[in-house]
Amino acid sequence: MISRLLVANRAEIARRVFRTCRDLGIETVAVYSDADAGSPHAAEADHAVRLPGARPADTYLDIAAVVDAALRAGADAVHPGYGFLSENAAFARAVLSAGLTWVGPSPDAIARMGSKIEAKALMAEAGVPVLASVSPESADGLPYPLLVKASAGGGGRGMRVVRDPAGLASALEAAGGEALAAFGDGTVFVEPLLEHARHVEVQVLADAHGTVWTLGERECSIQRRHQKVVEETPSPGLSPAVREELREAAVRAAKAIGYAGAGTVEFLVREDAHGHTVAFLEMNTRLQVEHPVTECVYGVDLVRLQLEVAEGARLAAEPPEPSGHAIEVRLYAEDPADGWRPQAGTLRLFEVPGVDARFGTPAGAAYGLRLDSGVETGSRVGTHYDPMLAKVIAWGPERAAVARRLASALARARVHGLTTNRDLLVRVLRHEAFLAGDTHTGFLDVHDLTSVPAPASGTASASGTASAPVARSASETGSESGSEAAFETGSEAEPRAESRAPAVAGVPLSALAAALALAAGRRAAAPVLGGLPSGWRNVPSQPQRAAFEGPGGRVEIAYRLTRDGLRAEGFDDVRLVSATPALVVLDVAGVARPFTVARYPGGARARAHDAAHDDVCVDSPLGSVRLTALPRLPEPVARLAPGSLLAPMPGTVLRVEVASGALVAAGQPILTLEAMKMEHEIRAPSAGVLSALNATPGLQVEAGAVLAVIEEAQ
Repeated sequence: MISRLLVANRAEIARRVFRTCRDLGIETVAVYSDADAGSPHAAEADHAVRLPGARPADTYLDIAAVVDAALRAGADAVHPGYGFLSENAAFARAVLSAGLTWVGPSPDAIARMGSKIEAKALMAEAGVPVLASVSPESADGLPYPLLVKASAGGGGRGMRVVRDPAGLASALEAAGGEALAAFGDGTVFVEPLLEHARHVEVQVLADAHGTVWTLGERECSIQRRHQKVVEETPSPGLSPAVREELREAAVRAAKAIGYAGAGTVEFLVREDAHGHTVAFLEMNTRLQVEHPVTECVYGVDLVRLQLEVAEGARLAAEPPEPSGHAIEVRLYAEDPADGWRPQAGTLRLFEVPGVDARFGTPAGAAYGLRLDSGVETGSRVGTHYDPMLAKVIAWGPERAAVARRLASALARARVHGLTTNRDLLVRVLRHEAFLAGDTHTGFLDVHDLTSVPAPASGTASASGTASAPVARSASETGSESGSEAAFETGSEAEPRAESRAPAVAGVPLSALAAALALAAGRRAAAPVLGGLPSGWRNVPSQPQRAAFEGPGGRVEIAYRLTRDGLRAEGFDDVRLVSATPALVVLDVAGVARPFTVARYPGGARARAHDAAHDDVCVDSPLGSVRLTALPRLPEPVARLAPGSLLAPMPGTVLRVEVASGALVAAGQPILTLEAMKMEHEIRAPSAGVLSALNATPGLQVEAGAVLAVIEEAQ
């Protein structure tokens, strides 16, 4: 029996495993890096062991350090979670060699599935359908488009789409380099790209006595950068014949390697009037991020079953029957409108309304809302790890109702301090194609949901509002199907419109509400005549003014509070109902809308009574808007040289593609940064001469650092 378990992972999955351990009376051990010293997962474990350093290679990927932590903490078992060392056969062997129980499949099973090339050959022998794949040297015989894939690892890294022969060489080089950096193995292979197919995986669970369960399939087709963002079970629209074919193939795959524990077998599925195609992708020899949807529909605790199998227990002859539908979304600190750029900073507020369960599903509950999060209010999101904040899961008897419940909870969530993909997730869940079950791996390419333009009515534009920049697709930024984030960073003094986030519906109204709330806060703090409206005059003259930096650029608000009420320029059909520092109610064309306003101090220059430089987060039925209050009399700032390329976030310079003094073309890659487990290309905004280069491989840079300067060609 396991008595003390170390989870060799961090954040949400560590907390998820701890939850089951508490239910079973098992003591828990956390490991944490210096960057995670204040993280929730380190705080809530019974014991916590520091792994000195911050880089994954020095901490969570250091096999000797993690095994030593388990021994020092007196653990008798190790759960790997997912990611990091979870599919590392050498780690599993090291755990077993130390006399500890390994909660997972055997090292041999992990090793046999660790190489995608070898795994596909093994699956073909076992009768599992696979796509033809070849070495890069033999790719000439395959029809385009092609997919270059890393043999080791996953998560979309080391993967490139190639649409014509001219792009193959560069794709092979980029994918191999990324795979080597991420997994220590640069081996890649090539296979046909099965476009507009579904990504479907089958949950398997097996014991050491020969019993293999399949717990339905999960639809994981909605992805960005080949990484999943929405998952559900059962998969909408699969025919009974395809569903049974997937189940049988998954069982054959598990039995072919003597599998024991929880895992998934992943497939591409395409059905049309001429028939269907099922092709094996890979087998994940671990728990998956999306396992909660299976738990909700099947009424099981997969972590508990993992632990019981590791202790030698037998599974029942047949798995439980499913009931209902479940959908999960992954909430990331990233900006979908800006090339999915990861975000770092402090999470000022994190609230999801209506949550029924955290890290588990109440037994027998027919419907509900579940939250599995790695963060809490006040958590610091750094640049060393994946930017996923949480998973939000809804379940119930019927798919459309589940999607509606989940979309509503996300729309009403208050997530302050960081830009997230929350609004994109809401748009996906409410999209007619999603609700019709028309999902495939190109969903976000076909349906551009990264931004919503502001309405054309007078209430959606304020005097001085910047025009909405153009949202760029993956092909426009030079990346294939979002497989990598490409950033074009120009001069801060002369920003390029296309590099800025597009306008969000409701920004002007939210800015008006923010201006009124800040004014109400100043009046509440006034030492005399605090009951008078801000800017009160017996004879109206100049309006009150406020300026903010918002998702679409600068927003200026001009308004008067008169005897007849609010008069705001550009908002002819808006009336003020009430205003406090935290809540403003506006009547918009006869409909009252509440705007909840939260102000967060912006630094040393921001005084208690002055909102300049503060973050102001506004939540309303129109969405959540993050604004930065701008001073009316800004202090002088240093002007950057035109053509300066700035670091979009803290990170490490991986590669420098050109030398100082070289001629460059518009859109040409200049260098590559690594941050948050992703690579980010910095490209030339225009043709010219690279007149300055301040970056070298291995250099650590802060956000906003000048990496290079390009003098435009005359």
